[in-house]
Amino acid sequence: MKIRPLSDRVIVKRLEEERKTASGIVIPDAATEKPDQGEIIAVGNGKVGDDGKVRAMSVKVGDKVMFGKYSGQAFKLDGQELLTMREDDIIGIVEA
Repeated sequence: MKIRPLSDRVIVKRLEEERKTASGIVIPDAATEKPDQGEIIAVGNGKVGDDGKVRAMSVKVGDKVMFGKYSGQAFKLDGQELLTMREDDIIGIVEA
């Protein structure tokens, strides 16, 4: 199933958190925090301004982004847990 967000919304898949410390200790699932980085899966067309023009999105599919720990709304699609959020909830694009 495909999904296309509306307006200035994006669909994000959280990146997996590292579950092992530098010294090799494995961290259990209950002790790990939800990651605050993810990959953009889908983007909307952009936000409509007061002048009626659509402002282009700053992010694109495939971008790795940072967002607040409690940003977005979680949902499941085809067994995957995804987030939907507004472009304003994204803190920045992670560049390698």
